[in-house]
Amino acid sequence: MISFDYLVIGSGSAGLSFALEVADSGTVGIITKKNKAESNTNYAQGGIATVLDDTDSYDKHVKDTLTAGAGLCDVNVVEKIVESGPKTIRKLIEMGADFTSKEGKLDLVREGGHSHNRIIHAADMTGREIERVLLAKVEAHPNITVLEHHYAMELITEHHMGSKVTKYTDDKHCYGAYVLNTKSDTVERVLAKATLLATGGAGQVYLHSTNPEIATGDGVAMAYRAKARVSNMEFIQFHPTALHHPEADSFLISEAVRGHGAILRNTAGEAFMENYDERKELAPRDIVARAIDDQLKKRGDDFVYLDVRHIDKSVMLESFPNIYAKCLEHNMDMATDLIPIVPAAHYMCGGVWTTIDGETTISGLFAAGEVACTGIHGANRLASNSLLEALVVAERAAVKAREYAGKSLLNETVPEWDDSGTVNMEEWVLISHNIRELQQIMWDYVGIVRSDLRLNRAFRRTRMLHDEVESFYQRTKVSVPLCQLRNMISVSYLIIKSALKRKESRGLHYTTDYPFMKEEVEHHNIL
Repeated sequence: MISFDYLVIGSGSAGLSFALEVADSGTVGIITKKNKAESNTNYAQGGIATVLDDTDSYDKHVKDTLTAGAGLCDVNVVEKIVESGPKTIRKLIEMGADFTSKEGKLDLVREGGHSHNRIIHAADMTGREIERVLLAKVEAHPNITVLEHHYAMELITEHHMGSKVTKYTDDKHCYGAYVLNTKSDTVERVLAKATLLATGGAGQVYLHSTNPEIATGDGVAMAYRAKARVSNMEFIQFHPTALHHPEADSFLISEAVRGHGAILRNTAGEAFMENYDERKELAPRDIVARAIDDQLKKRGDDFVYLDVRHIDKSVMLESFPNIYAKCLEHNMDMATDLIPIVPAAHYMCGGVWTTIDGETTISGLFAAGEVACTGIHGANRLASNSLLEALVVAERAAVKAREYAGKSLLNETVPEWDDSGTVNMEEWVLISHNIRELQQIMWDYVGIVRSDLRLNRAFRRTRMLHDEVESFYQRTKVSVPLCQLRNMISVSYLIIKSALKRKESRGLHYTTDYPFMKEEVEHHNIL
């Protein structure tokens, strides 16, 4: 048994920021299933949306966010997070973050859906720079312990002490988590007074994703099993421009490239975005992704092109050195070649329901970052609002967590993990095959364009996978691949069920059966 005052599950911007905020009031344990720098934050290229220019305003940023969110944003949450932006940037700079500047001022760029240049960035590796700064502070703090190669399997609640916990149980509590130490292959009880979920997204449930392999929806699945409220899971953002190359692993080409003037062309060389939206390449991501998907289906192509040949090479090298280098690795020079791209699953706008202070419907359990649904994104996330949300909500959650931990005691009656009657798994091919099958089902039937026929087919297929994997789980010793598969199936179920409940098209959810937005269904899907 290991105990801390605060347990943080995940080591991205939300988790690290929260840990630093609470560390002076108690001990903090950060668990991460890979190494501490492996997180969705580390792969975030674009930047942080913040109002800093005199010609911009909070009201304009709020309006852009609400427009993208298609009627489902919580206005109060949007306003508070937007107004916290400048303070958040100043704090990162004071920590040592090196954001791109020009002529002595922060370089502000524009991305799709924004009416002004307001994206602060560190070239095209903003997430990595934020991660670097936060990790350095975490590693230097004496009260923080980082446990790498530790995988959170289950949140500990009254259920594990023998009490029946349902969605109708009024006062549920989280006492920490059962965690698999992958080095010793043992399950440990990690107890805490307050626990933060900061596990990132679930992009790996799709065949094509810009997310790292760790993004398997663990936090949402664990919280749902613990009977926490989950919201708006039908809204999955597909990034319009992932590099199409067999060895590129859906490498993300930042939206900021389009902000610099890149043009989308079909394989006939035709610029097509003007046929879909007057904002052309700077339309919100859902519109751009659907436009590309429409081109692919109409023409029978596997990809479209991103054209930056008209932009000065020095600008591309200065603004997007990482993207330029990645393309060169695959024998594509952005200065002279058209770059083949396809949409890929990118961001989960729904998640574990929380207040703006990161409070879930389980006492002692908080959530921040992509795993949480605070209400800022609504039906579609505005580009570069995610890092801002993660940092602001993590800081606010830390205030509430300190209050909660200050009046709580560790529950040391938590029993050990019981794996009696299970056996070691030998058929690894069963897991790898089921993962590929699940990803293909989700890509084919629950992707950018949906229908009831496709969704019902996906529901039946995933139900079969669920029953098969649950039976396997009950008789087999736990492993990370098995737990991840189980979580991916749970998250897929939540996405499909939420999509079937929404009888309209709104934001990122587009269905051919209900192609228009309906005011009477302007509500959140709660599971």
